[in-house]
This record gives sequence, structure tokens and C-alpha cells, in this order.
Amino acid sequence: MADLLIKGATVLDGTGAPGVRADVVVDAGRIVAVGNDQPARRTIDADGLVLSPGFIDMHAHSDLQILANPDHTAKVSQGVTLEVLGQDGLSFAPIDDPTRAALRRQIAGWNGEPDDFAFTWSTVGEYLDRLDQGIACNASYLVPQGTLRMMVVGTENRPATPAELGEMKRLLAEGLQQGAVGMSSGLTYTPGMFATTDELVELCTIVAEYGGYYSPHQRSYGEGALDAYGEMVEVARRSGCALHLTHAVMNFEPNKGRGAELVAMIDKALANGIDITTDTYPYLPGATTLAAILPSWTAEGGPDAQLTRLADPATRQRIAFEMEQLGSDGCHGCVTDWNTIEIGGVRNVALNDAVGNTIAGIATRTNQSPAEVFFDLLIQDNLATSILQHVGHEENVQTIMRHQSHTGGSDAILVGGKPHPRAWGTFPRYLGRYVRELGVLELADCIHHLTGRPARRLRLTDRGLVREGYHADLVLFDPATVRDTATFDNPRQQAEGIPYVFVNGVPVIDDGRRTDALPGGAVRRTSKGTS
Repeated sequence: MADLLIKGATVLDGTGAPGVRADVVVDAGRIVAVGNDQPARRTIDADGLVLSPGFIDMHAHSDLQILANPDHTAKVSQGVTLEVLGQDGLSFAPIDDPTRAALRRQIAGWNGEPDDFAFTWSTVGEYLDRLDQGIACNASYLVPQGTLRMMVVGTENRPATPAELGEMKRLLAEGLQQGAVGMSSGLTYTPGMFATTDELVELCTIVAEYGGYYSPHQRSYGEGALDAYGEMVEVARRSGCALHLTHAVMNFEPNKGRGAELVAMIDKALANGIDITTDTYPYLPGATTLAAILPSWTAEGGPDAQLTRLADPATRQRIAFEMEQLGSDGCHGCVTDWNTIEIGGVRNVALNDAVGNTIAGIATRTNQSPAEVFFDLLIQDNLATSILQHVGHEENVQTIMRHQSHTGGSDAILVGGKPHPRAWGTFPRYLGRYVRELGVLELADCIHHLTGRPARRLRLTDRGLVREGYHADLVLFDPATVRDTATFDNPRQQAEGIPYVFVNGVPVIDDGRRTDALPGGAVRRTSKGTS
């Protein structure tokens, strides 16, 4: 007798094909039948519901939270059954002790500082083994290029020597051998931003040798966005590496209405044989750390050197001039608009009143200049402040999500007093707002964007489709009611219309409620594809 019979669902199999009413049977964590009724220990009457593969979050920042807070309701409640970690060039494997200490400070705004958290790994393989001890959903991992550079070169703004580049390539190859699916970069974050195009090509050549892909947070999403995208396409061309343009957005005022230009660039590259995919989140604001919008030169030498600069009056004046008059690289070459920068989370509880307010609003309330508020928050919060940046354009979002290369990625920060609502709402928002309400995507096509297409990028051979023999990573949702309920004022709200989510055949959402199951684990790259 099988474990589970899902009876009478409309099955959208993840290929983009129209839905078919069918019974689906699950046993021992796998789909054993599609279209055939078999006796089972449990039967779910799925009349009126859609059954699809579990959603794949191609850009997640759950690297520590997935372990420290294993409930992980934010992700599994919206149907995510696999997420890709190690994003934006900064994460915790491979790692050594000095780099770990510096990174914990630098990206506390992404990951928090979990109480009594034990770092029991140093290599990629050991981190993946830690995930295998039990997590809510499955996870794959990208080797972070910025972390490699921090370990080998440090935080100085200079080219890597041939010996240093050789060591980074060795560490990268080791991480890929141990199961990473590719490499990420954060080219507006230190020290990853100090890599030249040639250095990135050398590293991506190694990624290509192992059949992985390159996932860059590029050098600009603002004034120089198209040039930055062009550099990434050139890296892919020269290295032969598959390219995944993560959080593929055209933000800030100079890019209003220019999404079609990015799409045209991608189409030209595809026509020339370059393997490109993208991901986006279905919202206008972005999210990052407050320190990330500083000019890059302020970060040389690491967090302590940066804090020293921020405390110096003359240096503050120079920074403010660059940000407010010239447009700093930290703000993607655009002049900083303090009205667009909203505090999402702080580590110092004495600063909680700042959460939910813009820098401009705080300045008005405290009778300071916005720059003074900015510098004081960074110092008082030890660089750990997270922000929402209201710089997106709806027409660009819709243009990019329609493209044949598109997949879904939340880019979700799970910590902070008011994190971005995409942490809880990305995937139901696609289904509710952009399919049912706006008709930007057809439902079967959208499911393909969120399941089968990212599975192909990850080279999954037995996930991402509703097909016999595949892992039973499945979502049951009501197409008439599914929607995100998370808002910017109240971001930690579970989506509606998703009553069942299964990871490896085990219910993690059952009748709308989180179970205590932790059936997920690491999904590693193998020589035959990821499994």
C-alpha cells in the first residue's frame, strides 16, 4: 500500500503543458503513479485544487536561518521545496576562522546573529552535510566568490596575484567537487567587487568544467545597469560558463521603462549560443544592508576600518558629497534619495524605533541631516542594519518576468523587525497577482517558470516535474484564492490558498498548518546532474 493518494487534482506538471485532472500516488518519498488510482494509507481529496511541483527559490538568503530556525515557515508555507543558498558572493563555506568572524559582521543584516549557533563546518561539503541533518525544505549551494577572495586576497582593492588566483580556483573546484551547483558573486559588495573581468573569467572557466553555472549580483542595477549586464554576458562568452542573471532588475530612475533593452540583450546572447537564465521577485522595492550603499572605497580593510572612516568628520563630508551630489557606486551610480531608503531591521535593540521609517523621515523627526542619520545608524548598529530600497518600476518587472529565460527568486532576508514581504509572499504573489489578477502570465506557464525551468538550470534529473520516479516535492493550491498576505507593514504573514506542501513526500504544510517535519536536505551537483 502506498503512502499517499492525491485524488482528483488538476495536475500542472511543470513543463508548461495544460493542466490534466489526475490522481497522483506517492510512496517512499517518490511519485510512483500519475493518472492511476492505487490504495494508500492516506487520501487527500484535491477536487478544485492544482497540484504542481514544489517551487524552486533560485535566490535565497537562508544560509544560517534554515539551520538556526528549522521551522522555516516563511518559505515552506508559500510552496518552496528547494532553495539555492550561497548568494551574492558572500556566505559561510568554504571558510576559515578569520574570514568567518569578518563575514558574520558584514552580513549580519542578511543572516542575523543566531544565539548560540555552532559553526561546525569549514568546507562546502561539510556545510552540505550539516543541511542533511534535517531542514524544512531542500537546498542547493553556490560557492561565494567574495568569500574566496576574502580568504585568499583579503579586503584590499587590488588584482589577485597569479598564485592567489590559483588558490581561489583550487578552492572553487573543491567546492564544486563537494556538491556546489555553481558560483555566485556580489560585485557591489566588498571584497568581491575588486575582482576584474579577467579574474571572473578564470573562475568561471572552472565552474564550466564542472557543469555548474555563474550567478552574479553584478556591478550596477542603476546608472550603469546595461553595461554591467553586458560584462556578465561577456564573462559567460569567454569562459563558456552558463549564466544565471539573478534578481534581474532595471531599477532607479535612469532605468524607468528600459526592461525591454535588457530582454533584447538576453535574446541576442541566446541567439549567439550563450546559455542564460534569469530570476526576479514580483515586487518593486529591493532589499540589502544599509552599509551596502556606501561608496566602495570606504570598505577597504574590512569592517573596523570602515567604522573608523565613518566616525571621522572630514571623511563623512566626503562620503555625503559623493552620495548626494555625484552618485556613488554603492548606490549603483545614482544620487542617493533618502526618501527611498527604509530601515527594515536592526541588531541593536536601542534602534528599534528606526525600523519602518525612511532615512529622510528620521532626519525630519530628529532635526538632523539625512547623512548624519545614515552615519549614526551604521556606527550604532555596527553595520548590521538592513534596508528596503524603493527604486523599482512595475513595467520593467512585468517585461522581464514574461521572458523565456525567467525563473522565480525571492532574494529574501528573513531577519529584522520589518523584512521585505517577499520573504513570505514571493511565490503566491506570482500566482495571485501576476496570473489571476493581472494576467501577465498564464498559470501553466507561470508554474513552468517556478518549477521545471529552474530545475533544468540546476540540472535536476529527478525534481521539478510531476512525473513518475521523481522526488515528491509537491504543492497543492487553490487557483481561485491563492495570494500573498504579507505586506510592508506586516510582512510575516502566511499566504492563503496553499493547504498542502510536501518535501520528499512528507507534509510540511498540512491543511494549512506547519507540521514539525524536517524532511529536506542538501541537493548536490553530481557528474550526471544534480540529485
